[in-house]
Amino acid sequence: MKKRLLKKTGVEISEIGLGCWQLGGDFGPLGHDRAQAILREAHRQGINFWDTADVYGSGQSESRIAEFVESHNAKPVITTKVGRNPTLYPDGYTKENVRKSIEGSARRLRVATIDLVQLHCVPPDVLEAGDIFEWMEDFQEQGLIKSFGASVETIDEARIAAASPKLVSLQIIFNVFRQSAISELFPLAVANDVAIIARLPLASGVLSGKMVHGQTFADTDHRQYNRRGEAFSQGETFAGLGFDTAIDLVEELRPLVPEGMTMAQMAMRWILDHPAVTTVIAGASRPEQVVENASVSSLQPLPEELHEKLSAFYTSKVEPAIQVPV
Repeated sequence: MKKRLLKKTGVEISEIGLGCWQLGGDFGPLGHDRAQAILREAHRQGINFWDTADVYGSGQSESRIAEFVESHNAKPVITTKVGRNPTLYPDGYTKENVRKSIEGSARRLRVATIDLVQLHCVPPDVLEAGDIFEWMEDFQEQGLIKSFGASVETIDEARIAAASPKLVSLQIIFNVFRQSAISELFPLAVANDVAIIARLPLASGVLSGKMVHGQTFADTDHRQYNRRGEAFSQGETFAGLGFDTAIDLVEELRPLVPEGMTMAQMAMRWILDHPAVTTVIAGASRPEQVVENASVSSLQPLPEELHEKLSAFYTSKVEPAIQVPV
């Protein structure tokens, strides 16, 4: 597993990270044993960057990570997120509420100091006010967190967050179906030494190439209940594309997949080919998926000609179909 520098921290992290949303059961029921098996395989594969949040299973994801870390004496870099629990969202953002939320995560993770805490898609007006960044700096000085970043929904929000001088990371939606960050954000992030953490690399799984028209998901799966943005930003589900449109676009992409690669491997390798990206957060509902995700680190970069074709495909076919601000 290759590693890249989480710039301002001086810490090296695996260029393929583990997304732990599914460990909370938010993609449908996922039992304790399978959750531990997923974490065990990530540890075995050298994936040392694990991404969770306090709202993933109402803290269950964090608790499952803590159990594994203690029982296996593992030392991953753990990032959790704060900002979307009912105490805070949409209008409860006070310094004390944010502190208590982070302290709750620390208890569930069984640590005194959290490696990295990212603001979790907080409303733009809260970001623009700027107080929340000062609070995070205070929590850092007090030893509650080692560093902080922001997970955002749009490029505009990312730009606001990037202006905070101590911001370590920006976690953004970045994939073959969401490419605008390349020109609109990456130069700023590089100039400010802000790490880019790419989330939703497979656009909620649709870029795995394994989904079909008419497919349904568990009632507790956001891909079922949030298809049109009923519960939160539509951009978080299928990268803001309608499901049927996304399936059609995937079918058009199939001829471009290099021989010997899966659609998912091509999609993730494409992300890693961008030097501004520090790590790709890939979820997994089975240990076998962890192995496939980890394998992308050892793949050769995609040919430049393929990058050009994927860029043109995005501009002409995908971008006009995205239903939310990017």
